[in-house]
This record gives sequence, structure tokens and C-alpha cells, in this order.
Amino acid sequence: MNTFDFGNGPVPAHRHSNGGGWVADTATVADTAYVGPDANVFDNASVSGNASVYGYARVFGYASAYGYARVFGDARVFGDAIVYGNAIVSGDASVFGNASVSGDAVLA
Repeated sequence: MNTFDFGNGPVPAHRHSNGGGWVADTATVADTAYVGPDANVFDNASVSGNASVYGYARVFGYASAYGYARVFGDARVFGDAIVYGNAIVSGDASVFGNASVSGDAVLA
């Protein structure tokens, strides 16, 4: 069994087949989604569709990214937040709580 420390001690995890980023075994990431080699998806988060998480971005908690959403740079999506459609969350941006970012929105 592989483990990875997402910041609170090692948990069971694996490298995603499309991009090689670390995904906790408790998270759900579709084969069609991309998780870059330095990105992380953990807790109960989900990434589906053609969404991409890359750079040093993190999606965690109960957050989700789907559609063609892109989360990258040092961005964080967490809590119960949702990023979907063609939305972009980048740089040092954080989307959290019950926030929803959709359509062609860009947060940087």
C-alpha cells in the first residue's frame, strides 16, 4: 500500500494515471481528469469530467471540480466548494466554504 502525507500525516494514496499527481484513496478522480505530478487531491474531494488540477494546486475536503474546470498554480479548492464549466482558479486563489465558481469565470 502506498501512502502520501498531504499535511496531516501519511494516508493511503496513489498516483493518478493521467498526470501522476497524488490522490488519496478516499478521494474520487475520473480517469478522464488530469492531476499533474505536483498537484494533490485528497480527503473526500472529487475531480471528474475533463477537469484539470496541476502545478501545486490542491483540491480537498468535500470540494469538487468538473466539466472543463482548471485549478492550477498554488490555488486551493476546499470545503464544500465547487468549480465547474470552463472556470479557472489559478495563482494563489482559494475557493472554499460553499462557494461555487462556474461558466467562464477566472479567479487568479
